[in-house]
Amino acid sequence: MRLFALAASLRRDSWNRKLIQVAVDLARRHGAEVDHADFREFDMPLYDADLQAAQGLPPGAQELGRRIAAAQGLLLASPEYNYSIPGPLKNAIDWVSRARPMPLRGRSALLLATSNGQFGGVRGLLQLRLVLEGLGVHVYPDMFPLPQAAQQFDDTGGLRDPERLARLEKLIEGYLPVARALAQAAGDGG
Repeated sequence: MRLFALAASLRRDSWNRKLIQVAVDLARRHGAEVDHADFREFDMPLYDADLQAAQGLPPGAQELGRRIAAAQGLLLASPEYNYSIPGPLKNAIDWVSRARPMPLRGRSALLLATSNGQFGGVRGLLQLRLVLEGLGVHVYPDMFPLPQAAQQFDDTGGLRDPERLARLEKLIEGYLPVARALAQAAGDGG
């Protein structure tokens, strides 16, 4: 089972970067092969149809699309900006959705978020879910919002609360066979 993992944050000390690393470690422990990317690898301009018509997809969007297409499932951790999706992530999705064949279609995804608020980024995940499902991504029904991020991580970047860690591990254990089954049904192995 090949997964592509990304924290949709550009901030180096992002809590969502810490959260995706925990998820990547758990997925690997459960037998998944994970391509863990840094969002900064996929630099691209604001989406512009005129620019696309003149120059095609920018290299950052091409590389992001290639890495998504090479995976059978996605682990995505996203910050919540103003109750929604961060602009850089939405822009990346807009660019990648223009690739043919469209690499997101038919993939599955597990969505994660953390924020310093009481809701843990879940409002942004609901918006992200809507966009991804509209593009043909099978979004796993359960999501992992982690509230009060500043208190959740230890000095090594791990989760302090063993119950939250166990919940995340159980979520990943539930997601992996679903992602594998969807990939096999689509003829993408597993």
